[in-house]
Amino acid sequence: MKKVKTALIGLGNRGLSLLKTIILPNPKSIVTAVCDVYADRLQTAQKLVVEKEKAEPFVTQKYMDIIGKPDVDLVVIASSWETHIPIALECMRHGKRVAMEVGGSYSIEQCYDLVRCYEETKTPFMFLENCCYGKRELMILNMVEKGILGEIVHCAGGYHHDLRNEVAFGKENRHYRLRNYLNRNCENYPTHELGPIARVLNINHGNRMISLTSTASKAAGLQSYAAQQKPDDLTLTSGSIMQGDIVTTVIKCSGGETITLTLDTTLPRYYSRGFQVRGTKGMYEEETDSIFLDEKSVKDEWNWKPEWGNAAKHEEQFLHPIWKDYLKQGVRGSHDGMDWLMFDRMFDCILQNQPFEIDVYDAASWMSITALSEKSIILGSHPVEIPDFTNGFWISR
Repeated sequence: MKKVKTALIGLGNRGLSLLKTIILPNPKSIVTAVCDVYADRLQTAQKLVVEKEKAEPFVTQKYMDIIGKPDVDLVVIASSWETHIPIALECMRHGKRVAMEVGGSYSIEQCYDLVRCYEETKTPFMFLENCCYGKRELMILNMVEKGILGEIVHCAGGYHHDLRNEVAFGKENRHYRLRNYLNRNCENYPTHELGPIARVLNINHGNRMISLTSTASKAAGLQSYAAQQKPDDLTLTSGSIMQGDIVTTVIKCSGGETITLTLDTTLPRYYSRGFQVRGTKGMYEEETDSIFLDEKSVKDEWNWKPEWGNAAKHEEQFLHPIWKDYLKQGVRGSHDGMDWLMFDRMFDCILQNQPFEIDVYDAASWMSITALSEKSIILGSHPVEIPDFTNGFWISR
């Protein structure tokens, strides 16, 4: 069986998790190279590869060493946010397929760089937004495409995840989030849940995002946490944190729809992506995992609690075909199976010489929200235009 010769750049929490639970166990891939700036992470990865594949991978602390290797079909980029696009550009210039992990942009220019490089080289590029492969996200997309929710008017989502420990102990854990939270104030992680929403609203495929406003609350949560957990860390306790605790971004689309994104990572809370889709015939709401259909649901808004969790009842009729097949094969891997499904389909695209499912135009438009939100916040929540990275082709793509 032919296998995808895979190189992995970045072996922190995300990279190592992908290596252990997704890339190494998948029979469609073989790991030929690993890269990280930290030697101990490299040693851990090297050991895992040898144990699984009984062969030594190429090991390096310099990503350019990997890009020139002939025995690499695909480069998976799971390094720090600020290195994603520079590494991806070098990969494409050298003809190496790219699978780039998510994050936000640092400027609009680098989003254009990504698109221009792809258009010049035509090197296949995949954006690893795993939420696009979520069981519920795909089920709701299926319902939207079948017209069950009617005409879609508004969507919402976000990254609601208590990351205080991860950020506060960033120095000790060598995690890049800390330096970003100290120096930037923006919607820094927009693609959860913008990716699935973009699919629902046909963004870059007949519709596009045209403008946004972004507002940040004060930054108090991380400082309060650090005062209890790291009282001697003056960097965190002296009030020098830039990142607001809650960032709310409202996006207007060409088709008239609106999107609300919320970043919520430095206050106590439970995990949620806050996925919500509102249409003229019904709605889906992730917090209670509920579907409300205008003609079929109980019309007692004061007593909806008994219906919480009713989305599961709709699976037999509306579960996406992708997930029906996946369940028959057996759900595997991390993040409730999303990661395995995403990588497995990506490996199939390579082996079958098919285009990737989330392309460079998706990556540029979704990642641009970070730089644009930063600008809007600086300008006092002023509206900011969202560029058209397809140069007009969104109308007919």
